[in-house]
Parts: sequence; C-alpha cells; structure tokens
Amino acid sequence: MELFAIPGLPMVRGGDDLPALILAGLQRAGQVLRDRDVVVVAQKIVSKAEGRTVDLADVVPSPQAVALAAGVGKDPRIVEVVLSESTKVVRSRPNLMIMQHRLGFVMANAGVDQSNVAEADGHHRALLLPLDPDGSAEAIRSALAVHADVGVIISDSFGRPWRRGTVGVAIGSAGIPSMIDLRGQLDLFGRTLEVSIIGFADEIAAAASLLQGQAAEAQPVVVVRGLTWRAPNVPVADMIRPPEEDLFR
Repeated sequence: MELFAIPGLPMVRGGDDLPALILAGLQRAGQVLRDRDVVVVAQKIVSKAEGRTVDLADVVPSPQAVALAAGVGKDPRIVEVVLSESTKVVRSRPNLMIMQHRLGFVMANAGVDQSNVAEADGHHRALLLPLDPDGSAEAIRSALAVHADVGVIISDSFGRPWRRGTVGVAIGSAGIPSMIDLRGQLDLFGRTLEVSIIGFADEIAAAASLLQGQAAEAQPVVVVRGLTWRAPNVPVADMIRPPEEDLFR
C-alpha cells in the first residue's frame, strides 16, 4: 500500500471546485488517479468549498448558550453555533463540550472549528461540518470518476473515549465500504467470528491523517493506493451507533 499527499493545493474558498483542484495538484506532481485509489479529503476544505462558515459578528447567543458558555469558559457566540449544530449536550467541562451532532456523530464542539479559518478581512468565523458528508464524498467521486474508478473519504479529527489524542476518522464516504462485516467468517483456528466488524473507512482516514497533519502542514488531500476489498459499499452514516446500543449515553 502507498500513500502520498497532493502538494501545492491553494487555500480553498467558498465555491471552489475541489475535484478540479485535486486533478490539477496531481498533474503538477506527475501523478494520475488509478482505479481503486482512495482519495481522502480533509473535512475542512470540503466545508470551506461548500461555504459552511459562520461570521461570529452575526451570531446572537441564546440564554442557553450564555449559561453553557459560563460553565465551559468559551465565547457565547461559539457556544450558540455549537448548539445550533447539535441535538444534545452529552457532557461538558471547562474548555470542552461533547455534543451529539445533528448527523449523529458524538464529538467535541459538534465539529465547529476556528483553526485555519482566518480571513483577510479580519472577521472571526467558525467552520461547520458539511450538511451531508456522504453526499459531499459522492459529488467528489462522481467528478473524479471520468478519470478513474476511485473511492472518496471525507476525514476529520476526533478524540476518543478513554484515550488521549486525536485520530483521523471518516465522516463521509463514497465508492468504498465504510464497514466490512466479518461475522460468520472463520479465524485461523476455525472459530466463527461473531462480532467482528471492521471500521474500514476509519482505518484509511487514520492512515491518511499521518500525512495530512493537524496544524500547518497544508496537505489536506491524500491518495491511498494498493488497497483491496470485496465488501459492498456502505456510507459512513451506517457506521453511527444508535443511542439504544450505546452503554454510555
């Protein structure tokens, strides 16, 4: 398996054509897409291209946001944006809000982010997750499909319960199985697997995150080459554990 970041991508702005930017970057690098490549695209540039930004100057905090902001020590406007993207406050403490996002993800701050979002006009903005990450992945995949039959993953950085540190995870996918169900198959010693479901898209996203980085690396698109799979395509939406199956919510 081989992974490489697409170099020299410009700062993405609202309305930019991400597939065109990806193809231009590949051309500069002397690369072409191949069938079964998986293109991992950082959520941040997808959200920017889709115009998923909020100008904090336009945000009026609700009483709930003001009260929660006092407890967590955050700007009430940011808290209002987080609440608007969420269906539930799962847990909160100073400087942290664990939210149930409207898409079902349980994540810090409902994915609302201000890093690498500064604008030249001096306005303070926050970036939201795409409205439909699986749909965003499919739109990119469809545009790239004229060149090769690729899979696409929209990746983000998540913290994890019971462990420190963030890792890359998939929040959207197209053209690949986000999960591979191994239940019913046999292990090395002939025992039938009963609970083994592989988070295939998350494993790919985590690998790509090693190149994408978390700070000023400016490598938001990574191509993963050499993977093989036989499972049917499954969207990331199907990976989300329902609350009734969650022992901790």
